[in-house]
Amino acid sequence: MPTLAKTGNEAMAEAMRQINPDVVAAYPITPATEIVMIFSQFVADGLVDTEYVAVESEHSAMSACVGAAAAGCRVMTGTSSQGLQLMSEILPIASALRLPIVMCDVNRALSGPINIHCDHSDTMAVRDFGWLQIFSENAQEAYDNVLQMMRISENKEIQLPGMVTTDGFIISHCMERVETIDDAAAKQYVGAYQPLKSVLDLDNPITLGSLDLQDYYFEHKMPIVEAMQKAKNVILEVGRDFGQKFGREYGLVETYKLDDAEIAMVALGSTCGTARVIIDELRAQGVKVGLLKIRVFRPFPAEAIVAALKNVQAAAIMDRSDMYSDQGGQVFCEIRSALYDADKKPLLANYVYGLGGREICLEDIRRICADTQANAAAGKVKQLIQHYGVRE
Repeated sequence: MPTLAKTGNEAMAEAMRQINPDVVAAYPITPATEIVMIFSQFVADGLVDTEYVAVESEHSAMSACVGAAAAGCRVMTGTSSQGLQLMSEILPIASALRLPIVMCDVNRALSGPINIHCDHSDTMAVRDFGWLQIFSENAQEAYDNVLQMMRISENKEIQLPGMVTTDGFIISHCMERVETIDDAAAKQYVGAYQPLKSVLDLDNPITLGSLDLQDYYFEHKMPIVEAMQKAKNVILEVGRDFGQKFGREYGLVETYKLDDAEIAMVALGSTCGTARVIIDELRAQGVKVGLLKIRVFRPFPAEAIVAALKNVQAAAIMDRSDMYSDQGGQVFCEIRSALYDADKKPLLANYVYGLGGREICLEDIRRICADTQANAAAGKVKQLIQHYGVRE
């Protein structure tokens, strides 16, 4: 397998090239612009067979994706922040119609004020729209996750759209070593798309987008619920298969030095890489600390999280977004709910951090681990929710 220096955006674009979708419809937005810009060059150079549709807005981009997917095409797109929000009217339509569109989303703060840097508020704002969500820690995972998401979304038991995310600028624009798969192997891994239905199949007519009132609306939402329930096993199967073929296995979550940990940090995305450095440092000092990385946020891996944290005394839950509900961030609320009926559970404290791209550095992780150690020693949480790093 060739190893190349690539940014996160380049890695995602490379995965798209190897997938060679039938249609890509997109509108540029920082910091995701490069993904579809690079891919459009692949189209211009004849390296893919894709019909590239340049539209006038992200709303139009997702509308075009829905139309193409309904016609039986393999479809991809990319966006970020306000672009994802402009798509939001169409996102639940894509999931309700069971269209396996795959999106490369670069996490960026929502306006206002206007900000182009990383937090998770854009992805979290659309978490309940029936889309699968996978977070990437680095460019390697971004590349691997895009290939896997195509397999997951198109699985006949799932047929749901999915988004693969990277942290804006931190991953999207930073260059690192990425081990790519040979084109032939990638093509074989993803496989040929075999749509279950198409509005262009005149011999087997279907109705899409019809009015659906009290009589059947509820019943027609249940397939999304059932597909999300099945998705956990499919994600695990796809991750194991990827590991067997290419040496990098993936699950719903990933643990790091958590087996004998007394305290833990729980995070998503690039922060996990920063946390590993401090965990190694503290381990050398005799502190039993570990990391729980949440890779898949939708469907939410509640059972895996409960099992991973059952022997931990205290945990710091890291949220790079806020719900503005006075109950903490989205990750914290989901984990707190998942642990409600657990016989063994840690003390939890929530750290809302890094909004608008504010740096989370090694010293910050040290302090948060020290706070968590103090909570464990005291047997109670000193402060349930902190907006960490805010200047007073």
